[in-house]
Amino acid sequence: MSFAPYERPVRAAFVGLGRIYDLNVRAYVDNPDVEVVALVDPSEERRAQRRADWPAARTFTSAAELAASGLEVDAVEVLLPIPLHADGVAELVGYGWHVNLQKPICNDLADANRMLGAAAAGGRLLRVMDNYIFYEPLVKLKEIVASGELGEVTGYHMKMVASGRGGWDVPGSTYEWQFQQMRRGRGTLVFDDGWHKLSTAIWLFGPIKEVRAWVGTTEVIPGIEVDAPTTLVWEHHSGIRGVWDITLAIDMYLRSDYYTNDERWEITGRRGYARVNRCTARGIQQPSLEVYVDGEMRSYHALDDDWASSFRDSGHHWLRWLHTGEGPMLWSGDEAVNVLRFALASYASNAAGGTGVDPDSLE
Repeated sequence: MSFAPYERPVRAAFVGLGRIYDLNVRAYVDNPDVEVVALVDPSEERRAQRRADWPAARTFTSAAELAASGLEVDAVEVLLPIPLHADGVAELVGYGWHVNLQKPICNDLADANRMLGAAAAGGRLLRVMDNYIFYEPLVKLKEIVASGELGEVTGYHMKMVASGRGGWDVPGSTYEWQFQQMRRGRGTLVFDDGWHKLSTAIWLFGPIKEVRAWVGTTEVIPGIEVDAPTTLVWEHHSGIRGVWDITLAIDMYLRSDYYTNDERWEITGRRGYARVNRCTARGIQQPSLEVYVDGEMRSYHALDDDWASSFRDSGHHWLRWLHTGEGPMLWSGDEAVNVLRFALASYASNAAGGTGVDPDSLE
């Protein structure tokens, strides 16, 4: 589609005012690129709470009510539960609004194609945000790899330990949506939170050629199973191979201002390696990025490793993009579908006993 950049502040609305709003809103605070004009949520309590952030914004119980009000809106920050994404995006672009959507894009390729088709038909933009690719230690890691400092990349490893203790309070309604996802075979570790890890893999090393997966289950409460222990192995078209190990430590306490995930990335080259030690939670209490080359370790102590800052920077990127139209959107709808294919190929491989699956072969 042709896109005409805005030469004035973008008139934006938040659709969904739950827990994740506290992170996404950081991109909008004191930002001259945007004017928040509306807040949408069925909960009167949440609308009243968030109205304190934007006294001049109008509040609505639904997007349809906002559309009928005649209020001018250019773009919406969409913070809906995953099962509502497909219908929600089709509705929102139908009102003539550009959409910045919380990840994952949706649960299957049929819905993804419907969303892309709706955006194209309406001449609107669909962006699927991923804050991890704006997390400064990971951005610096990518720069180091691209510089050639490590030599030719020979492989990389990601590790995540999910714990059950620590972190911030999450509303019970959020967990109920997660339980629905689990019952549909879209686990919180591989598919929801895991979207970030799969996204960083493509962002670092490009398209995926083949995935092999072993997705496990652990019952945490009667009738509810978490998708761990799990191991994913894949090969990029470049020939670089990656491994992602997911472990559940339900009784482990993790210090975190957010979710209790202990996450690490390590990339090995012919001359050395670089390692990001943490992200969402405060796991390894070392510098957030370390680089080992030719017998010497270099540590980065001053990077912005507050996970919330990556939400701010992702949102800044989107709002600035609406004023310039320059560079990658990170991610466009089409790019987000590649991440979805990666996730779905993992499930397909597991169902086939761990055999290799080409994400592009899925229909």
